Amino acid sequence: MTITSEFLVALAHAAEISPGERTIPWPSPGAPGGFVTFANFAEWQKIICGFRLASGVPHDMVDLFDRALKLYLAAWLDFDLVVAGEMAAFAALEHSLRDRYLNSFRQRHMEKVIARAKREKREPMLNENFRHDSVKLSDLLQHMHQHDKLTDDLLPCIRKYGGSVMRRLTDKGSPALAELRNDRAHGNPFGSEYQSGLLELIRDLIEYAYRDRIR
Repeated sequence: MTITSEFLVALAHAAEISPGERTIPWPSPGAPGGFVTFANFAEWQKIICGFRLASGVPHDMVDLFDRALKLYLAAWLDFDLVVAGEMAAFAALEHSLRDRYLNSFRQRHMEKVIARAKREKREPMLNENFRHDSVKLSDLLQHMHQHDKLTDDLLPCIRKYGGSVMRRLTDKGSPALAELRNDRAHGNPFGSEYQSGLLELIRDLIEYAYRDRIR
């Protein structure tokens, strides 16, 4: 899933078949919901490749996110592919957050189980064991804000463009990030509306989760 030079050269050649600029919904400072014009594929490539995850993020998570970047790059040829890129980015985000936070969920769950068993004067039961599949993306995103101290001002994309994303992380704003993921994974993905700035936001969320490993 690595973005190779051969892949980029092949895309650049394909882009020559239909040259010209593209005006795409894309955030800019002070206008998170605005449009940006890219003069050619080289400009698009520079922006998208600039979102590669920082050194220190585990290689398997980097590979997952690189898959999303490859789809975004190919979207220069057909912008419908950007939705597949969003799906891949969400997959990288969920895998990363599960890797980072499931132990915290497990610990809190077992503390509750032990406390309940103590109140009821019994031993914890096998059917009370932690089930990792019970933790949803919405739970993981809320955990970032409520337990890992994430706020808007700690996300580079929010500092750059303005706005706020915390309500969409905690399901208090619409559409919530988890809702967007579910629409793409389980609903009508290619009928879903493209989300400007989503790729950069997901990159920042993953890097926040791994911030203590980034060099």
